[in-house]
Amino acid sequence: MIIVPEKEIAALITPEASFEAVEAVFAAMSRGDAYNFPVIREAIGHADALYGFKSGFDRAGLALGLKSGGYWPGNADKGLTNHQSTVFLFDADTGQPSAMVGGNLLTALRTAAASAVSIKHLSRPDSKVLGMVGAGHQSVFQMRAAVQQRGFEKVIGWNYHPEMLSRLEEEASALGLPFEAVTLDEMGAQADVIITITSSFDAILKADQIKDGTHLACMGTDTKGKQEVDAALIERATVFTDEIAQSTTIGEAQHAVIAGMNPAQITEIGKVINGDHKGRSSASEVTLFDGTGVGLQDLAVASKAVTLAQEAGVAIEVAV
Repeated sequence: MIIVPEKEIAALITPEASFEAVEAVFAAMSRGDAYNFPVIREAIGHADALYGFKSGFDRAGLALGLKSGGYWPGNADKGLTNHQSTVFLFDADTGQPSAMVGGNLLTALRTAAASAVSIKHLSRPDSKVLGMVGAGHQSVFQMRAAVQQRGFEKVIGWNYHPEMLSRLEEEASALGLPFEAVTLDEMGAQADVIITITSSFDAILKADQIKDGTHLACMGTDTKGKQEVDAALIERATVFTDEIAQSTTIGEAQHAVIAGMNPAQITEIGKVINGDHKGRSSASEVTLFDGTGVGLQDLAVASKAVTLAQEAGVAIEVAV
């Protein structure tokens, strides 16, 4: 079995490699070559933590395994990342464990890659203003991945705690882009692409705040009860997702479905990647990607990390 420690990941896998892996696995899902198993995610009754498993199998790439981990809100006070995870891979032919891979940075990279895939395939090519709702740890990964897909000229941001917006300003500056803190109304009026990456349980953006032609990548809702945009905005938009079953149960669309939305209105983004759906149909259409985070994303980037670790000579091999 191969072990790739968390400390090695940053030097191994790039945002570009993560993008390619995630785009490929979304396409495989829509072809029926890959599928996710049901998600387990529970409050453990200790440290206010959420813990669970995401797993699946990609027949095309023979990636079989799971990501184990969750969210420990008190970790920041301990100098640790709130999200903690490890990916376990298994030999698809024998069932033997083949790799254990640190999953913290990989989770950040694969989440950012998913929104970037949606921006590539669904946003207007002439998009110039990138809006960021949320300024937590994940936000910088989202911004870095997004700016590679469109010629953005400005970044605007909003956060529940305005003092945290300095993180977005610093990252935008590092990318050579001006930054402006805005209200939610200004966010909807100015942004051509909006990424929401919060842990909110109440709708932040409303349907009447968003201008025509906007693309939204809603990346924070991955648990029953969470919500970043109101149900009316989901109804107004043309909705795409990584996996419909998750979108309607633990993703952003869960609230719209409760309000009466037909799940058949939601399209897997893999269909757009594969050319089976045209994606955006007009410059005025509002598109929305509900990024719930699927186990196959984790398996794809972890498999890539294992290959790169072997090539770099930093993979640790142990007997099983």
